[in-house]
Amino acid sequence: MSTGLQPAWVLSPGANLNGYVQAVSNFPILSAEEEQRLADDLYYNGNLDSARELVLAHLRFVVHIARSYNGYGLPLGDLIQEGNVGLMKAVKRFNPEKGVRLVSFAVHWIKAEIHEFILRNWRIVKIATTKAQRKLFFNLRGAKKRLAWLTNDEAKAVAEDLGVEVKHVREMEGRLASYDAGFDAGEEDDDDSPYVAPSHYLEDKRYDPAMQLEDADWEESSVNNLTQALETLDDRSRTILQRRWLGEDKATLHDLAAEYGVSAERIRQLEKNAMKKVKTAILEA
Repeated sequence: MSTGLQPAWVLSPGANLNGYVQAVSNFPILSAEEEQRLADDLYYNGNLDSARELVLAHLRFVVHIARSYNGYGLPLGDLIQEGNVGLMKAVKRFNPEKGVRLVSFAVHWIKAEIHEFILRNWRIVKIATTKAQRKLFFNLRGAKKRLAWLTNDEAKAVAEDLGVEVKHVREMEGRLASYDAGFDAGEEDDDDSPYVAPSHYLEDKRYDPAMQLEDADWEESSVNNLTQALETLDDRSRTILQRRWLGEDKATLHDLAAEYGVSAERIRQLEKNAMKKVKTAILEA
């Protein structure tokens, strides 16, 4: 059924939600005979004016259903709008020969559209995909008698009532208790905040010209500082450090002890003192 059957404001409550609710409440409720006549006219003759009257007469019912989903933190106007889409689908598929009222048939379609809207928008990551998960999503809050986590006995009772496994109850309870984290840093995030947005981890700064220049300057400065620091040492101490740490074939303490005719412990002491002088010189540079 085309959404052109009704004025645009019927499908979308807009900013003036109170005015919309008052307006749809003024549409007359159809008697069983009037509903049957309009449904027959639509079903057998395809009369869109009859479809329009059926939809308008049941908009108040959509508002009533939408209000029952207020606890999910989504705008009531959006819930009503989605429910109206479900109502229109129900009117299109309604068979007057089944002997039931339109409101009984339409409740499934209205709730189905609202459910899909909530599942699409309540979490960034889809929170319920299987039939069991959807059942839990819309019933677990009502089944919980308190805000605390379910005890083992309570979880088993909920699982039995809803016809699902206990592990699915625990899984959905954890999902409902979680929250969305923004992928990008928000305006309120600052350097003192412990939270780091995931987008920061994906940025590759290796090829940033500014970062490359900074790295090159730092490397050149480090080399110059090290060279100047080594020049403050005596020849023996400088040679020990170069042989122990800066050469490709690093010498052992015993190798240097044999060359200088001293103990390995003496070489270690000279190395330690030389390292201390080099660090001090670099810090003062």
